[in-house]
Amino acid sequence: MNTEKAILACGCFWGVEKLFKGLGGVIKTQVGYTGGLNPNPTYELVCSPGNTHYEAIEIEFDNSIINFKEILKYFFQIHDPTQTDGQHNDIGHQYKSAIFVINEEQNSIASKLIDDLEKKSIFKNPIATNILKFETFYTAELHHQDYLAKNPRGYMCHFYTDLGLDDI
Repeated sequence: MNTEKAILACGCFWGVEKLFKGLGGVIKTQVGYTGGLNPNPTYELVCSPGNTHYEAIEIEFDNSIINFKEILKYFFQIHDPTQTDGQHNDIGHQYKSAIFVINEEQNSIASKLIDDLEKKSIFKNPIATNILKFETFYTAELHHQDYLAKNPRGYMCHFYTDLGLDDI
């Protein structure tokens, strides 16, 4: 098995985790926080004014089944990457869209994919997703892990929309 990791932020991490867990080739997920200045952040800190962390998901996947570009194509189809201030009703820095690249190859793939999506005018508005260098992932509190599996009636604002990205 050839495993790789992706660190992505696109709003409330509960729904994002649920959707990625069902994607073929995904081995493991965990939700947490990244991109901020404070070490070992808590949910309360991440939700507070002035926070610089993102709610994110760490995805471990089998690169022989699904590659990083396919992971990103799915990512772009489960949220609104043009929203600059969060996702849907979840407004705030912690809910913004970002790809945290682990290496130069991921950076190149992410940059090219965004360019291709923009050239094909897949979205009505410009893509606001940031590509940022990954530094540290802090695992969220246990009750946030697999939240929607434990709370099937919980809040979920993410859904998959087929945007016809097969040829990109």
